[in-house]
Amino acid sequence: MPQNIAPAWIPVALSTDLPVASVIPARLTTASLAIWRAQSGAVSAVADRCPHRGMRLSHGFVRGEALSCIYHGWRYGKSGNCLAIPAHPSLTPPEAIRVATYRAGERDGVIWVSAEEVAADMPSNEGFVGLRSITLSATAETLAACIGADLIENAIDWAIDGMKARLLTAPSGEDGALLVHLLIDSSATKAQKIAASTALETLRRQAEAAANRGEAA
Repeated sequence: MPQNIAPAWIPVALSTDLPVASVIPARLTTASLAIWRAQSGAVSAVADRCPHRGMRLSHGFVRGEALSCIYHGWRYGKSGNCLAIPAHPSLTPPEAIRVATYRAGERDGVIWVSAEEVAADMPSNEGFVGLRSITLSATAETLAACIGADLIENAIDWAIDGMKARLLTAPSGEDGALLVHLLIDSSATKAQKIAASTALETLRRQAEAAANRGEAA
């Protein structure tokens, strides 16, 4: 199991960003992932590199319960094993041909990954729905400081004009970027969703300005 991301559940996407039979990229520190949803709805996470020629699997496609590389069509199952090689249809791929896998799941509209074989339950965000995700150039601590809130296990509770909201944060890449998912009260109106989205853009500018000034959180 890869060990280059934090040993805890990390929010990589909102469930609405990953429709059935689709694949998206995710980047966590030095780990590049391909997150895919099978036709059955199950979510899987693998290293974003086909063992054959190194093509990004996040550029591939999902058919049924398998993820296929867009280059030569090599197909991989949920456990990372190679299921088929189109150029050699009669060949049973050896077990040695595998793509590295990560533990993955979703709860309350958020997709999570973990590098642990056995991890605690995924965090609960009951009562919230995902609105949007952004990346910004600031730390989670700086983000929390900008709204005068506490950062607890990579989550920040935020009140936007009296409406409950929550920010889930995760490192995104080697350049120090931060991935932020905005969750809002599940009873929010369309006007409140627009206001929350606008508030998030304002917060992004504030946090990046504070980071540029070198302000400590």
